[in-house]
Amino acid sequence: MADMLAFQDAVRNWANGGPGEAASELAVRAGVRTAVLLEGPSDLAAVEALAARRGRDLAAEGVCVLPMGGAMSVGRYAGLLGPPGLGLRLAGLCDEGEQRFYDRGLKRAGAPHGGFFVCVRDLEEELIRALGTARVEGIVQAEDDLRAWQTFLRQPAQHGRPRQQQLRRFLGTKKGRKIRYGRLLVEALDPGRVPAPLDDLLTSL
Repeated sequence: MADMLAFQDAVRNWANGGPGEAASELAVRAGVRTAVLLEGPSDLAAVEALAARRGRDLAAEGVCVLPMGGAMSVGRYAGLLGPPGLGLRLAGLCDEGEQRFYDRGLKRAGAPHGGFFVCVRDLEEELIRALGTARVEGIVQAEDDLRAWQTFLRQPAQHGRPRQQQLRRFLGTKKGRKIRYGRLLVEALDPGRVPAPLDDLLTSL
């Protein structure tokens, strides 16, 4: 596990313009075979939560899960970790609206698209749809966020919007909230209700 965390740090440093030798050495030491590219830390929280629910230790399986800090970074990460770089198998999630960045970045890196699964809008919306808005509101209440949620609903911009859209927007209104709820929503899912992109990603690893 320590080697995998060190590999993640080395890759981030490499992607930010640092040297790649440490990442290459750590990939061998940690036995990395697959890099899962995600847009951000809330996606990471969801993937890790589902893996834990299914009794899987992704690091022990040689799977490194990496939040890239946005879809536009996928070309850089694919080039470093895919065929032109470390030669790892690439997988991940992407939002439908950002798919063009993935298509372009993976093509440039000569990496196959087969391991990438598309969320209609984003993973939060997929999770809210799978759980239903009433159940998500129940989780919000259980997390002592009910007052913040009620205050949010009183904002003029939220009047008349569908509940699903309101909940999705609410999760992004406070730093760290999307990450926390990424885990909580996955933990609340019935086993047969896991959103297809998330389920398909984990099954493919």
